[in-house]
Amino acid sequence: MTKFNPQRRKLLLCAGAASGLALLPASAMASLSTSRPRVLTLNNLHTGETLKTEFFNGQTYDKSELTRLNHFFRDYRANQVKNIDPHLFDQLYLLQAMLETRKPVSLVSGYRTLATNNMLRESGPGVAKHSYHTKGQAMDFHIDGIALANVRKAALSMRSGGVGYYPRSNFVHIDTGPVRHW
Repeated sequence: MTKFNPQRRKLLLCAGAASGLALLPASAMASLSTSRPRVLTLNNLHTGETLKTEFFNGQTYDKSELTRLNHFFRDYRANQVKNIDPHLFDQLYLLQAMLETRKPVSLVSGYRTLATNNMLRESGPGVAKHSYHTKGQAMDFHIDGIALANVRKAALSMRSGGVGYYPRSNFVHIDTGPVRHW
């Protein structure tokens, strides 16, 4: 039986980590830096609104831009706004960098009031009773020109929260909750 060699194990772990990082596109790696501004371009499929925002200036979140994003992600049925977790926008920004696209993100669903969430639960399957949408921590979306399966694959690789895949409805769900997928 061979002896355990901690130096060899360290070398193998470092080589594996380096290989994994090398698989990320250069633009995604650059996006991991906190000193870069973060810009999102979105369109809301239900309201027809569009938004281009620099929500992070390279040092801090821009409160006025977060306010604009909160309004954009509002429950349009109830016309109610909630503060959206800024980490959701970070996830989306990194996801776009990984996919190497600047195409607008099409928002299907952002914040939902409890009443809206319950109405959607009654009208069909697939809506969680304690949805992260009601907490301002989730979004459903697609990106035109990017295969939905590729969006899902990139979101899963981030291991940053929940990822749901709904190809029949043409959207991917991401949230800032625990890492899980369905």
